[in-house]
Amino acid sequence: MIFSTRSCASRGGEKRSGDDSNELETALAMNNREEIAQALAASGYIADSELATAISLMQLLRRPLLLEGEAGVGKTEVAKALAAVHDTELIRLQCYEGLDQSAALYEWNYQRQLLSIQAHRGEDADAIEDQIFSEKYLLERPLLAAIRRAKAPVLLIDEIDRADDEFEAFLLELLSDFQVSIPELGTIQAITIPHVVLTSNGTRELSDALRRRCLYHYVDYPDVDREARIIMARIDGTTASLSLQIARMVEGIRKEELRKVPGVAETLDWAAALVGIGVRDLLETPETVHETLLCLLKTHEDKSRLTREVTERILGKVA
Repeated sequence: MIFSTRSCASRGGEKRSGDDSNELETALAMNNREEIAQALAASGYIADSELATAISLMQLLRRPLLLEGEAGVGKTEVAKALAAVHDTELIRLQCYEGLDQSAALYEWNYQRQLLSIQAHRGEDADAIEDQIFSEKYLLERPLLAAIRRAKAPVLLIDEIDRADDEFEAFLLELLSDFQVSIPELGTIQAITIPHVVLTSNGTRELSDALRRRCLYHYVDYPDVDREARIIMARIDGTTASLSLQIARMVEGIRKEELRKVPGVAETLDWAAALVGIGVRDLLETPETVHETLLCLLKTHEDKSRLTREVTERILGKVA
């Protein structure tokens, strides 16, 4: 998201610092979905037209983008690619059950505070308190760090569905105001507004309020052509024909009744392994194809299900 002077002023009532002319130029350059797709491709992420449109609208409307989909489809990579495109920092908050504000927002450096108290023992108590609750003793966590950068970072809130409802409510408030209240320091307003990307694997239903706050895009497994392009973009030494064979083979494997369907990351691991051991054509090396499927299959049940006969059947459909 690129925030103009008007949008920055609308959040919190003040114009925030930053080079508005540069941000406006970037916004104009990045609002075209074809240019967005090209920029992402240059950073190694092959986006389809729907995702490029979602990112375009995310920047145009200055809204967080919620990406939902199965694990391994490349949701996190979108944020990494955005950071590369904007040449800015990626700040990641990994969500988990029990995540609270202190782990996500800020904490005080208690050990340093205790040392300071001991070093200034006997001095004015109020002066010591003012000192130990100053910026010097504040530990930034991802959410606070994201709104205090001079250049807007990409804030990745990863797997928000793993966090509790209480944390989701807190996050919604932060995404609405982009300011934080710290009792000892007062209200801290955003210096810049981060480019916010949230991901969810759909393990629990997110609140309607959070969904309304965000733009939404469902990230599905790539089709064969796009996955082949992803392989070529990410794996050195692969050819167009081998990449297409690998993508078709993975598509066939995903149609089997597996407990853990291989994602794009597993496809890339398998492609790298095949290239590394010198495979140039899957049809010429069926034994190697089967033996290296351990790059794709992550459970004993799935490995047992994909027998040599099943591998040969799927391989037979790979032209």
